Amino acid sequence: MSFQADALPLLIGSLPMQNHALATRLMLKYTPEIPLWIQLPGYAEERLLAQFSACLPGIRGEGDHLYLDTATEAFSQELLAFFEEYMAVFEGERPVFQSRFALKGRAAQGFEAFFEVLSRLRHSPVAVKGQITGPFTLLTGLKDQEGRIAYYNQELREAIVKAVAMQARYQMQRLKGLSDQVILFLDEPALAGFGSSALVSIQKEEVITQLNEVIEEVHREGGLAGIHVCANTDWGMVFSTGIDILSFDAFGFFDRMLLFKDQVHEFIERGGVVAWGLVPTLNQEDLVQADVEGLLARWQSCVQALGLNLATAQRQSLLTPSCGTGCLSLELAIKAMDLTRELSLAIRSL
Repeated sequence: MSFQADALPLLIGSLPMQNHALATRLMLKYTPEIPLWIQLPGYAEERLLAQFSACLPGIRGEGDHLYLDTATEAFSQELLAFFEEYMAVFEGERPVFQSRFALKGRAAQGFEAFFEVLSRLRHSPVAVKGQITGPFTLLTGLKDQEGRIAYYNQELREAIVKAVAMQARYQMQRLKGLSDQVILFLDEPALAGFGSSALVSIQKEEVITQLNEVIEEVHREGGLAGIHVCANTDWGMVFSTGIDILSFDAFGFFDRMLLFKDQVHEFIERGGVVAWGLVPTLNQEDLVQADVEGLLARWQSCVQALGLNLATAQRQSLLTPSCGTGCLSLELAIKAMDLTRELSLAIRSL
């Protein structure tokens, strides 16, 4: 992997604002080296399940009230049309820009604002970052008309994974116009529930295959694929995928990562990058009390506990908030961004 992370600062995606252009410019103040397009969860169309669901067959409702209607005759027709369009795009017979997989309408406000603002930059950034709700989170978050999660419907399962893969292709092809290096994160908060009693019948190998289908699409377009999980999960499963960047809440869950020390070393040895979510955003009191000196000491302690070489860790690290900041006050969101940048500078000066 030619990309050198060099302990640069990076954000996860969301801000507590209402204006996409202003949010994009604020992001650029703190992470100009690797800018990303901003999601504003104050808009229902930009929330976790809604933003990447419009292309799905049988999708009904809006905002946080979505479901997949598989009970009507129309569903079979929608499903057939979906797979016909998917095959045309996958095989290159139809441009992804002209397909249902293009991010558009109200769901694309932050994405389009990003292009408008970055087109005025004088210099190309080191990289640009996009993000997409991962297949596991969509499969376990979306339900049918009877309340059954989409994962347990084979047709929906296949459709959702392929929809995420083609939407990843769309982002990659658009973002490549802004930088030679593109990073795409799969946001997978639902992986925290993998192995729970509600999802006990889901096999690890299935999840790895589904994640890899999207990751391989990112790789085909010349990009780097990351997975972001803002809680604990089966990290061994995540390391078994083809990801290039692992993004995790290092502030709240580093002790769980220690159980996978060998896999961390293997990941680093093959060129993987660790995105350390060391700036706490999931507990406001932790963020209020956080300072650069304490976070720097915590990062050094993490590196030492894993037995990593300091120079290697610097070279193959990114510094991030533990999760998005869309649910914080703007004041605390700005503090999180400032701490992320200052921590990056402190680590790079070691």
